Amino acid sequence: MTGILWALALTADAGLDAKKCVEVKAAVVPTEQDEKWLAIGWRPNLWEARKEAAAKGKPILLWEMDGHPLGCT
Repeated sequence: MTGILWALALTADAGLDAKKCVEVKAAVVPTEQDEKWLAIGWRPNLWEARKEAAAKGKPILLWEMDGHPLGCT
């Protein structure tokens, strides 16, 4: 929330009115729809996920990224 307040303060300093600040906030704050992926029971350990999926007869969605861990490329 602090980041949002900071962003709104910057837009106010730029001469934007309160209505525009609300529009900016609405554009940058994730909605409940945007964060649905957080409700998935993600597993950080692939081997444990494989065992669980096999026991339940379910597939695995593997979401992986290549590159440096501090800046995925």
